[in-house]
Amino acid sequence: MNFSLSGVDAGIIIFYLIFVILVGFYFGKKHENAEDYFLAGRNLTWPIIGFSLFASNMSSNSLVGLAGAGYKDGFSVYSYEWMAVLVLIIFAVFFLPFYLRNKIFTIPEYLEKRYSYVVRAYASGIAIILNVLVDIAATLYAGGLVINLIFPQFPLWQIIIGLALIAGIYTITGGLSSVMYTDAIQAVILILGSSLITWFAYDKIGGWDAVTAITAPEHFNIMKPASDEVLPWPAVFTGVLLLGFYFWGTNQYITQRTLASKNLRQGQWGAMFAGFLKLSILFIMIFPGAFARVLYPEMTEMDMIYPTMLFDLLPTGLLGVVLAGLIAAMMSSLDSGLNSVSTLFTMDFVTRLRPDLSSKRLMTIGRITTTVVMVLAIIWAPQIGKFEKLWDYLQNTLAWFCPPIVALFVMGLFFKKSNNTGAVLSIILGSLITFLLIGIDLFKLDIELGNFLYVAFFHFLISCLAIFVGSLFGEHKPDSELAKVVWTPQELRNETVQLRDLPWYKNYRVHGAFLVVVIIIIAIIY
Repeated sequence: MNFSLSGVDAGIIIFYLIFVILVGFYFGKKHENAEDYFLAGRNLTWPIIGFSLFASNMSSNSLVGLAGAGYKDGFSVYSYEWMAVLVLIIFAVFFLPFYLRNKIFTIPEYLEKRYSYVVRAYASGIAIILNVLVDIAATLYAGGLVINLIFPQFPLWQIIIGLALIAGIYTITGGLSSVMYTDAIQAVILILGSSLITWFAYDKIGGWDAVTAITAPEHFNIMKPASDEVLPWPAVFTGVLLLGFYFWGTNQYITQRTLASKNLRQGQWGAMFAGFLKLSILFIMIFPGAFARVLYPEMTEMDMIYPTMLFDLLPTGLLGVVLAGLIAAMMSSLDSGLNSVSTLFTMDFVTRLRPDLSSKRLMTIGRITTTVVMVLAIIWAPQIGKFEKLWDYLQNTLAWFCPPIVALFVMGLFFKKSNNTGAVLSIILGSLITFLLIGIDLFKLDIELGNFLYVAFFHFLISCLAIFVGSLFGEHKPDSELAKVVWTPQELRNETVQLRDLPWYKNYRVHGAFLVVVIIIIAIIY
């Protein structure tokens, strides 16, 4: 395959990269305080929130991985996508109202209001480490590999630096506003590009029958049997649900977008819109991989499926647009990671040490933090490829670190008797389990733990139990404080009364019910 670009396609890509930088400078001039910089003035509406949530979740390596799964592994990878929709509904109903009611800058800030600053610092520290070493650096490395396939004349390290600098410039200057609006643009390009690939591939193979003629029926099953080693169906409702909730409900990397919503309804609509966009992934990102089984039956390198389809199927001009979408996907993940770390470090640690700092000074510190994180990620990203063992355990990082954090949020919101003693006990016990799991993997100990998704769920249950037991001791916060951070059935009844005044098409619960129905229909078909 000849991965060469015409002048028109190259020009489209260059124009796009210049455009996103200019967007950053535009919004940089509009910021007056920390709330403007870190949370876009808390004035964002549902379309921007939904598009940004979707774009931040998708990276260039996601596109490549989903196409490869559609080709080789089957449709079961879609379980992560439809489960994310259910998690977004749960998040919008139960968690987002409390996040916005408390006007928090960071998700860990909720944990301070519920427990103590120690718990907040723990969750924030873990989030920063994961964002830098996994989300940002891994996206740079994996995305750089993909782009290096298309532009082999540039060394990997140059591609990594170039992409980090572009994403860093508009994130540093424009803050969350530039991140959100460029994400919205990038989401549109991403969806358009993926839809074009799907259409051209389908047209070339001559219809769905060409795929089913060479593919076993079980390849199209979204739910795998319980005996499946990779993704058995019980693991979808345990480990996949757990990791999905961490990602969509407690991770600053994603949830910062909803914190910037103009009001609760805009945030809830944005979450539902993101869920709607997530449903499309089966059809515009996984289906092309299935079509590629007909087009390239001898393909052995799964990472080459997506780039090959780009250059083989798309005409001049459209190729440049879709390649811009590929780069946009990675940019969305990078800018989200950079902005979230900047917010976490500044608001969770700097303001604690220096509460007297002005809002403009906090903006400056946020920009400096983003610059430092960008440099660290550039340095670390190329090293990932040198340590195969390290790269392997990075894939399981969420399963190792996230269960105790999810337990803190779930028990904090739904179990009124949870207190700081229980939270600290859970952190200690959960951290010990985390280090034990890392040690088993790093040193290749002959200990059979089973599927990592089951392990993560049991880790979560143990962390919840630690909170329950620990909360039998120590002091409890007064009911007046807990009313602001603990959910009760009355919350749902009060909201039901409020929603009665809205037409059905503005009721986010109706949107959520529609999404669930669509999920059920897809599950029945596949």
